[in-house]
Amino acid sequence: MSDSHPPTPPDSETDPESSSRTLELRIPDMDCPSCAGKVTKSVERLEGIDDLDPRVTSGRLVVEYDPTRTSEDAVRDRVRAAGYAIESAGTELSVSVPDMDCASCASKVENALEGVDGVTEIETRPTSGRVTVTVDAATDPETVVDAIGSAGYDATPISDGGDPMDADESVWQSRRAVVTGAGAVVVVLGMALEFVVPALDPTLFSVFGRSYDLAALLFIATAAVAGAPIFRNGYYSARNRSLDIDFLMSVGIVAAVAAHHPFEGAMLAVLFSIAELLERFSMDRARDSLRELMDLSPDTATVKRADGSEETIPAEELAIGDRVVVRPGEKIPADGTVVDGESAVDQSPITGESVPADKTEGDEVFAGTIAESGYLEITVESEAGDSTIDRIVRLVEDAEREQTKREQFVDRFASVYTPIVVVLAIAVAAGPPLLVDASWNTWFLRGLTLLVIACPCAFVISTPVSVVSGITSAARNGVLIKGGRHLEAVAESDTLAVDKTGTLTTGDLSVTDVVPLEGADEDDVLRRASAAERRSEHPIGRAIVGYAAERGLDADDADVSGFDALTGKGVRADIDGETHYVGKPALFEGLADLEHVHATTDGGTVLESADTDSRPDCERDGCLDVLSEVIPTLEAEGKTVVVVGTEDGPLGVIGVADRVRPEAKWAVSSLQDAGVRVVMLTGDNEGTARAIAEQVGIDEYHAELLPDEKLEWIKRLEGEGDEDDNGGHVAMIGDGINDAPALATASVGIAMGAAGTDTALETADVALMGDDLTRLPYLYRLSNTANGVIRQNIWASLAVKAILAIGTPFGYVTIIHAVVVGDMGMSLGVTGNAMRLANIEPETPGELEEGTDEL
Repeated sequence: MSDSHPPTPPDSETDPESSSRTLELRIPDMDCPSCAGKVTKSVERLEGIDDLDPRVTSGRLVVEYDPTRTSEDAVRDRVRAAGYAIESAGTELSVSVPDMDCASCASKVENALEGVDGVTEIETRPTSGRVTVTVDAATDPETVVDAIGSAGYDATPISDGGDPMDADESVWQSRRAVVTGAGAVVVVLGMALEFVVPALDPTLFSVFGRSYDLAALLFIATAAVAGAPIFRNGYYSARNRSLDIDFLMSVGIVAAVAAHHPFEGAMLAVLFSIAELLERFSMDRARDSLRELMDLSPDTATVKRADGSEETIPAEELAIGDRVVVRPGEKIPADGTVVDGESAVDQSPITGESVPADKTEGDEVFAGTIAESGYLEITVESEAGDSTIDRIVRLVEDAEREQTKREQFVDRFASVYTPIVVVLAIAVAAGPPLLVDASWNTWFLRGLTLLVIACPCAFVISTPVSVVSGITSAARNGVLIKGGRHLEAVAESDTLAVDKTGTLTTGDLSVTDVVPLEGADEDDVLRRASAAERRSEHPIGRAIVGYAAERGLDADDADVSGFDALTGKGVRADIDGETHYVGKPALFEGLADLEHVHATTDGGTVLESADTDSRPDCERDGCLDVLSEVIPTLEAEGKTVVVVGTEDGPLGVIGVADRVRPEAKWAVSSLQDAGVRVVMLTGDNEGTARAIAEQVGIDEYHAELLPDEKLEWIKRLEGEGDEDDNGGHVAMIGDGINDAPALATASVGIAMGAAGTDTALETADVALMGDDLTRLPYLYRLSNTANGVIRQNIWASLAVKAILAIGTPFGYVTIIHAVVVGDMGMSLGVTGNAMRLANIEPETPGELEEGTDEL
């Protein structure tokens, strides 16, 4: 369960007019409309319930209530009274912690929160600078904020105006940057005195037999000034029993100065502070992509009131039913439906599609998209914070929740690696002097260097920064990936199972062929068919009516009566007093002879393959056998055949088909070129499946499958993998609803055209926001590149640490090398390498760019 707002302390004063609260409960067993009805009826009995929103697909109940008239506990009791268990009794609180930008920081925050009463679950997200905790009703946000503060980090509850990725202050303008700069100036002055003009470096005093000159004092001052933030963080690390880089560096700086190595201590303080600033700068770059998503929605909206006046209000104050005005060049502030005006709308922030979509009255639009060329009035259909773009941002942030397999490996390795190297550092510093009377001075510095190498910062951030970069890059291009493990799994999937309807095809039936017969022309055939089908609810009938309307043929002119739907065959209706039939060829058995008809050669198109020569027993030209020539030809092309006629004979043949997407053939070819096996699974008939497979270039297809049979095929395809790999990895792409069982079973479930579809967004592992198959090859390319980048970062970090560790005992590696190369250099390297993922862009086949319909 999660609250959309942190709980208000019981003794706080609230304005009665603004005291409504939103409570979100997780009810796993509420999985059908009947369940939702029982729960809502039970809760409705309470006074003070303002609104109830049961979300069956995710098992959640959102309740708006007046806390002065009812309570959170009362709502919970009514849910339980309906017979349903609530998954968690805690409240979810999100806190912004901008300075928490690495795994080490996250560890300290977690340690600080673990001892807080009332905190049951802790989740840190260093890549977005956010902490999410589950607390009981008696724990207020300040308790959580204070606990995080005890770890040395400033925190702000998100609902109190905190930004999880606050970028108001540049990292180079921060207090730490100023302190580090001052320390760098002082250490350079000390180096000039020590190494360039030693004659100007006087000895000032001696203590305990050690002489201190001016340069040494400057070095000590540098260690104190530049090291102050390090000592502060190291103190909190010690308090929280965290063996991290801040603690190790603090020990190193103090030990260096105490052992009369002030220059090494000063350099360690300055270089490490610079490394930390660079790492923060790199993390800010990684967070920029998330900020871009958050900034898509406008801050204000222009609302048109009932009296015609317009008012500009904050976008978060919009309510469902408001009518907003969007002028050319403005962003649409909320999901809704166009009620007036028309405009080309740039939907690339949502779908990634570069070509603007024309929107007119009745069309759906999304928050964050841009009206390019016209004026629109839109009725708001989503509450503030619940638009498609808001859900995308939340899902992208939530993608950090699930660690990838490589992240889990890195965490396990780091937990073993760091203590081992610390012990090794102590052994190197003390072992040789004690055992073989070697120089304490030499081996102390080598042990100190190993201590610096001990913290695997670059190694630990190598995977999460790559995952965030890849996921946010995909989101900007209309591909929503629900977690790092799914980003990894796409590239590991050697087989892609593809649904036909709505995926390879548009999912919308349309008329493709009209063959007029017996003197009728195309318009006449379509007009009569449309008039008969006007009352039909069948998709084929609606396709014919729609196509006739596009041609400007008005079926309302005809006098239609006696409509009768003939189940499984077609329809019958009296048009202008004459009985007409529109339906399958079998409908005309016993009514008309379809084996010998006459094509109209001056008012329509006759199929090229049809033989229209005269027959010996017929004096007329254009003889045609519909059963053996026309119907087989159309069905072989994957089309459904509809015959239009009267009791006297057929008037025409109409071919209806679900059109193949123009980019489908290119997408399939690109995937096959990349080594992906593409298999089509469809419930359609064998002929249609074969025709579509041939059109798009798929060699393997399986037709006439029920949903459970698609599920079996997914399992069968997964079982065809290498035995050493425990089976194959199969990705499945479908419409996100009809193919739910197969999508859930596949290694990766990919939903097609998920923009605005709650079910697809919630259930799919990956969602292509637009109906654009060009994003599929892009997804595989991004996943392959991301996996490569992650491997490069991990092994490069390990290799550099290993080389530095091996070289240190032999004197080849100094503290400067350890900081500049092992910490600063590698942190910048892995972050920069991860940022390459943002440069991967979807490819578009040239024919589509030129606007042609075929590939």
